[in-house]
Formats: sequence, structure tokens, C-alpha cells
Amino acid sequence: MALIAMVSAKGSPGVTTTAVACTLTWGGRTVLAECDPSGGSILSGYLSSLEIPPIGLLPLAAAALRDQLADAFAHQLVDLDAKHRGRRLLLPGINDPVQAGTIRPTWEPLAVFLSELERGDDGYDVVADCGRLTTNAPPWPLLFRADLVLLVVRAATLRTIAPAAAAAELLRRELTQYGRGDGALALALIGDGPYRRRDIEQRLQLPTLMELPDDRRTAEVLSDGGGRLRGGQHLLRAAAGAEPAVREAITRRRAHLATTSSTGSSHVR
Repeated sequence: MALIAMVSAKGSPGVTTTAVACTLTWGGRTVLAECDPSGGSILSGYLSSLEIPPIGLLPLAAAALRDQLADAFAHQLVDLDAKHRGRRLLLPGINDPVQAGTIRPTWEPLAVFLSELERGDDGYDVVADCGRLTTNAPPWPLLFRADLVLLVVRAATLRTIAPAAAAAELLRRELTQYGRGDGALALALIGDGPYRRRDIEQRLQLPTLMELPDDRRTAEVLSDGGGRLRGGQHLLRAAAGAEPAVREAITRRRAHLATTSSTGSSHVR
């Protein structure tokens, strides 16, 4: 794959839970990067039973300022899955939103570095949890370089769906002007409600690439830790089942960009 960014309009629709579920169940070597300017939550949630030193995005940003990203990266990672050591890794996020100002000047080199992690025999796909678009400084360079941007929407009520319309329009505009085009944008729907998938797609003018059930028990473990995960749980099974569609979408998007670039008709970067 490469770089997949997950983002929400507002509130807590389950971006982090979705990112963790995908990282734990997808077949490839994967790094989950907590890039939410509001702060990461996995060390204090899913991995709260572990004593982990202050590593992650903030020290990596400091290394980026010294042009030492490649040397520092491996030292900022934590295993998410003890059974698959070195295959499902976490780059912890910042602890305090105040630290977002320190990260902001380094988003571009960080985005370039993360987007290139798939290269080589020991390459990694990257799932970037980018948090909410309502923060003061979303990590736009990551979104612009992503092969796929998933707008995570909880499909329970109109109240949870309506804010996504403005977010979808903002993402379309920004990705078209500065990123890889709005063809990189799709939906990840969480749970169900009175509105059908087709209704939501028509309202937001976006296709759906992922549908995850409202599996509260599994979601609580992924969010808060302190429980045991089993592969047969609905949320994990659905996340694993979404991988082929995600990979196909990225392959199709890359082929399209290669074709338009070779004909000189591409208007995206």
C-alpha cells in the first residue's frame, strides 16, 4: 500500500479505534502513526498496561530539524502486537496539544519520510491517525501526500453525519489544489442507523471503502485497553475484510496518476 490517512470532521467517531483495528489485522508490515495535533491516546489507552518511555512523534520531529529522521525513526516505535514483533508498530503521538506547535514546521519532511517507508524488502505501510479537521492545525502535508484519505463517519444519526459534509468539501478542495486530487478521498463508515450507505454516499458525494460494525466491546479494548482481543470479533473481522478494497483503491489510484502524468494532463501533484 503506502500511506493511508484517517481523519474525522469533529467529535469522536472512532478514527483511532479504526486505525488500531486495521493495523492489527492487515497482512502487511504496518506502522500506525499518531499524527493528531490534539494528542495521541494509544499509550494511555490500548497500551496502558505497559511502561513506555517518552518516545514517538515529538522526538522524531526534533530529529527532522537536525536532518536525522532515518537514524531516529526505529528508536521511536513501540510494538502493538507482541505475537508479531516488528510487524505491527506504533509511532506514539504527542502528549499535549501545546506540543503541536513544535511539530508543525516538520510535517512536510515527516510526511515525505512516512510516504517512502514502503520502499525496500523490509518496507512498511503507514496508517496515519490525523484526528479531527476542527483542530487549529491539521497535518495537511500528510493528507496531501497520502495515497488514500479516509473520512471516518459514524453513521448513527444525522447529527453525526451532517458535519462530514463540510469536511468532505474542504478535503476535496484542498486535495485537488495541493494534494493528489479528490480521487484519493473515500469514506469509512462506523456502525449503522436510519440512513443507508447509498444515502450517505450521495449526501457526502464520496464512495465507501470501509464499513465497520458498532462492536462496543472490541472498541473499548482498542480504545481503553485492559481486555483480551480475539480474531473472531466483529470489528476486527470487518477491518481485516476491508484490506483488499483499500489495496485495490490505492493500486487503481496510482495507475490513474501514472497515466495522467505520462500524458501531461494531470493537475495534481
